[in-house]
Amino acid sequence: MQAPLDLLALLGDGAFHSGEALGRRLGISRAGVWKRVRALRAAGLVVHAVRGRGYRLDAPVEWLDAEAIEAAVPAAARRWLGGLEIHPVLDSTNAHLLERCGQGAANGTVCLAEMQRAGRGRRGRRWMSPPARNLYLSVLWRFETGLAALATLSVRLGLALAACLESQGVPGVRVKWPNDLVLGQRKAGGILVELRGEPCGPNCVVAGVGLNLGMPAGVDIDQPWTDLARAAVRPLSRNRLAGRVIGTLLACFAALQEDDAHPWYRDWPRYDALAGRRVRVHWPGRSLEGTALGIDPTGALRLRLVDGRVRRIASGEVSIRTTA
Repeated sequence: MQAPLDLLALLGDGAFHSGEALGRRLGISRAGVWKRVRALRAAGLVVHAVRGRGYRLDAPVEWLDAEAIEAAVPAAARRWLGGLEIHPVLDSTNAHLLERCGQGAANGTVCLAEMQRAGRGRRGRRWMSPPARNLYLSVLWRFETGLAALATLSVRLGLALAACLESQGVPGVRVKWPNDLVLGQRKAGGILVELRGEPCGPNCVVAGVGLNLGMPAGVDIDQPWTDLARAAVRPLSRNRLAGRVIGTLLACFAALQEDDAHPWYRDWPRYDALAGRRVRVHWPGRSLEGTALGIDPTGALRLRLVDGRVRRIASGEVSIRTTA
């Protein structure tokens, strides 16, 4: 995919460029340019072709910029930033940092990519990652504690990111337990938390975030989706938003490491996408239906069953039930 990204770099200004001029810049034939245009389209980008004028993107590209991103990290969180990597293409930002866990990467190391070839969501789902349009980033943090002390992390991250997006001019973001970010009933982002370590500690945690910032309309996704730009009250900068998201993740990690006693779960009702909804919780080979009642202090979903009993759900995949 590196070769089509070279073409994307030339088209990134959003202006028309002739096939002849592009070929000359890239050292390839016009047929080679057309082949790379098709590769960009296959990756989900909208590339217009007009006879006599050439090719252009549907919108200019804001490339990821380390200096701009770091400047956008809130000052209070910047002290936890252990390093910032930006890659043109990775299989997965999470996979990259999980490998770095064993290579001595510093606490607070952050990795971003313009594009992922094999982005992953929860339960092994593929995360669509077209180049230079959305945000794909991961943060590494080392904990001396065991797995039990990290039980709330995934839900806390989802809650904190919903509040972060609201502060950046995207109203209406809600969290579909445990940590999908939704607008209405359409997915706008997600979080994948992965660990390397021992049950009793220490553990290296990598939290990956994928946000649909300006998802191209032609991308094939197997669930209802939307992007943040559609709901934003003002234009969103990829670099500024990346910095704010990174700061939010670092602050969450630091608070958990310091055993922050703040009752974070009290903010859940404000951002709860499932409150009072009929839902089905899925596990391999079985499922359970009930009414979502929010979460408890451990981050578990509270589910009222048909017989009135309330079950605590620590993990599972949730779908919203439609009424007949």
